[in-house]
Amino acid sequence: MSPKKSDNPGLSHRLGRRKLLGLTAGTGAAALLGLPAGTAAAAPRARWPRTPMVKGFRSRFAEVNGTRLHYVTGGQGDPLVLLPGWPRTWYQFHKIMPPLARHYQVIAPDLRGMGDSDKPVSGYDKKTMARDIYELLRALGHSQAFIAGEDIGSMVAHSFAANHPEATRKVALWEAGHPTEIFNDMRMLPQPGQPAPWWFAFNQLDQLPEQLLEGRFRFVIDWLIDLQGGNPKAFSEKTRAIYAAAYNTPDAIRGGNGWYQTFQQDIADLKNYPVLTMPLLGIGGKYYELLLAQMDGLAADARYVELKGAGHYLAEERPDDIVRELTTFFA
Repeated sequence: MSPKKSDNPGLSHRLGRRKLLGLTAGTGAAALLGLPAGTAAAAPRARWPRTPMVKGFRSRFAEVNGTRLHYVTGGQGDPLVLLPGWPRTWYQFHKIMPPLARHYQVIAPDLRGMGDSDKPVSGYDKKTMARDIYELLRALGHSQAFIAGEDIGSMVAHSFAANHPEATRKVALWEAGHPTEIFNDMRMLPQPGQPAPWWFAFNQLDQLPEQLLEGRFRFVIDWLIDLQGGNPKAFSEKTRAIYAAAYNTPDAIRGGNGWYQTFQQDIADLKNYPVLTMPLLGIGGKYYELLLAQMDGLAADARYVELKGAGHYLAEERPDDIVRELTTFFA
């Protein structure tokens, strides 16, 4: 689909309130985990598959902003940072990294709290996480970069652009924007035609998610992919196992939940951010309309692309479309 220029800077927030982020939640714990009613949720055997390295890329670590970040990098050209989302790691970009590396130096970090990066007890607000990425770029010798993100990564990408505009050449984000007051209007119970994002509330809890999900995160991975993905077959058994392993420990669960527990701080921070003036590309699949509502009035030079029929995990479900839109936009 060809990109279309945003021609409605006054898009009503009612749009986001009518069609909010989420999934159809089942009834009871078995349904929550994607199991048939009445099924006991036996813990799957914990497995720790090694994440394969993408050909032409290398794994590195950097001490930045008081924490240790893992990142994967490869390619030649202007730096392009890819920021991943929950519940995945840098590996969610493994399909788009090789073609992008023909044009850019691709840098795909594990965010604070993710994968092989440190999982500190604090610093999960998107402003602090954006500072992590800013200092990573400086450590790599870059003063500017193209910034792109999906899901939680898109929130960090927006915060990066708002707090470090001098370091942001262009910004692309897809499948959710920065937390706004729209998040406070979400209903946790399913409504007709409006499924509920139960994990937004569940991930706010202290300790209970770790107690319930340690060694069992594969249930969550499969549930989200199978019900939120437009093409679940795009995720191999190996990929699912890699993501489950990345979140199977209490520290990993706690770290990922930290991104959700700071949403109120993120909403408060946004009120002090300027309107983004650098070119911005927003891409949406399942949550295209939510993205439009979240971005209402936040970017002066924006265009939006809808990938019709797509699910939520665009970098893995629709990699060719994402590569095409990014290379066209960044060029």
